Amino acid sequence: MSELRKIPGVGKEIEKDLFMLGYTTIASLENADPEEMYERECLMKGCKIDRCQLYVYRCAVYYASENNPEPEKLKWWNWKDHKEKT
Repeated sequence: MSELRKIPGVGKEIEKDLFMLGYTTIASLENADPEEMYERECLMKGCKIDRCQLYVYRCAVYYASENNPEPEKLKWWNWKDHKEKT
């Protein structure tokens, strides 16, 4: 188990995905681009993966990039895409 598992929402499988993408430490995620990470993983796996993965990546990058993260922003589901009401 690596330090990546300290990140809220990162379990054994997402840890493996982060390793596959080249992220092996919390510091390596600092200021990364979650959308690029998600798209690259989709290309590597040859299919569109569940967007929840993107939400976890957004949360992980936030966690790695902030000195004092807000507790509500450490819940991956708070990083979902929000459609604007018209």
